[in-house]
Amino acid sequence: MTEDKHNYENKTMWVVLLTAITMVVEIIFGLTTKSMALLADGIHMGSHVLAIGLSWLAYILVRKLSKSKKFSGNSNKILSLSGYSSGLMLLIFAFVILIEAIQRFYNPEVIVYKEAIFVAIIGLMVNIASAFILHHKHEHTDHNIRAAYLHVIADALTSVSAILGLTAAMIWDIPFIDTIAAILSSFVIIKWSVGLLKDSGKALLDMEHKHDGHGHHH
Repeated sequence: MTEDKHNYENKTMWVVLLTAITMVVEIIFGLTTKSMALLADGIHMGSHVLAIGLSWLAYILVRKLSKSKKFSGNSNKILSLSGYSSGLMLLIFAFVILIEAIQRFYNPEVIVYKEAIFVAIIGLMVNIASAFILHHKHEHTDHNIRAAYLHVIADALTSVSAILGLTAAMIWDIPFIDTIAAILSSFVIIKWSVGLLKDSGKALLDMEHKHDGHGHHH
């Protein structure tokens, strides 16, 4: 079990580094080329760096605390807590996308399509690489790795929806397609984050063993 945790700790570390580097590069290029798409994606990556960074810290904490004599609690709770916090971030993130998309619906901006698509593809590649790194066996419920994985997948989903939406908008000149794509992906992300919050919340309240069929939610 600790073998897995150590493995996950390394995996999350690599993903944090990868995402952080991409974020910095995108922000720098976004500023130098005055590209709004790059800048926005860089800032947006920042939210995932924070969330996945939290997951990484949780593994370090568990490792340190499991060695500590003073700490007698269940260190796995840290993973559920981190997963829960990360799930909240994911939920906020989904709402931000939703609000942005709705605003764009009312006041459409001029989109530099080719550039925006290019940025979305870079983002997608980073996310796919991260997803491969973070891919894990689902046998034991580790809400922490699941949270990190969901952030990466959520980001990939927004990149894919942007690519599809922008391409369609560019070809058929219907600018609101990527808005609709963004709204749809935010709904999917809301669904995931709620699932994560429910499961990690149950683990925090020691409810995961009691399957009494009534489906108690808090």
